Amino acid sequence: MEVELLWFVGTLCLAGAIAGITAGLFGNGGGFVVVPALLAVFPFFSESSGELIKVAIGTSLASIVVSSARSVQAHSKKNAVDFAILKDWSVWLVVGVLIGLYIAAHTSPESLIIVFATGVLLYSIYFLFPRLFKGSSNTLTMPQGPYKAGLASFLGGFSALLGIGGGTITVMTMVICNRSVHQAIATAAGVGFIIGLPGAIGFLLMGHNVTNLPYGTVGYINIPALIAISAGSILTAPIGAKWAHSLNEVSLKRMFGLYLVIVSISMYYKAF
Repeated sequence: MEVELLWFVGTLCLAGAIAGITAGLFGNGGGFVVVPALLAVFPFFSESSGELIKVAIGTSLASIVVSSARSVQAHSKKNAVDFAILKDWSVWLVVGVLIGLYIAAHTSPESLIIVFATGVLLYSIYFLFPRLFKGSSNTLTMPQGPYKAGLASFLGGFSALLGIGGGTITVMTMVICNRSVHQAIATAAGVGFIIGLPGAIGFLLMGHNVTNLPYGTVGYINIPALIAISAGSILTAPIGAKWAHSLNEVSLKRMFGLYLVIVSISMYYKAF
């Protein structure tokens, strides 16, 4: 049992470390790493249950609060975060999260896994073909009015369902609207924090009457996993932020895109 516990903690610390790097590097909250890792590890420490997907999503959202906050702190030292966008989008992001939480509470575990697999596959397009989303040569600006409300609400809701920080869509939008990729990544980390906080609270309040969940689970958040993942991400998020300003962006994105395709295929396999 002690060996299994060490393996559990070690695996989750590693997942947190990778999630922290991706949070700083790409502006996402690390959910693409954390959710699959939790779904792989949890069955070894609890009875196999369809509810594990909700524990994975809830714990991922809670860990995103930590990794995104650390990432924003690192990026803000380079004055790369556009806090005006975060302020303008915050209300609509939270509205979207609340809608996503309602859908998650009334959706079967199998359907949530399919939603996650589909979402990951769609996101992989951005990472595999980053040149398609380069800034345009025209005068496109950030969406305003109903377009801003619609995009931010969709982003919040979809991210809450997948247990991610919504950074990819934020980066895509800002880059297409002629913002620098460095500013987009830094600002996307802040979006992850705004999505992760209410999302985590929502999953914390759900699931109290569900049995056979992994030890240490409160609501749909596993506290030991959250601590292990957060510890890893706190240490590595600044590394990812540093890399974002120095490494070959296209090659890194393509590598991460391949990872997302593999995750999507494995999730489809799990669902069917």
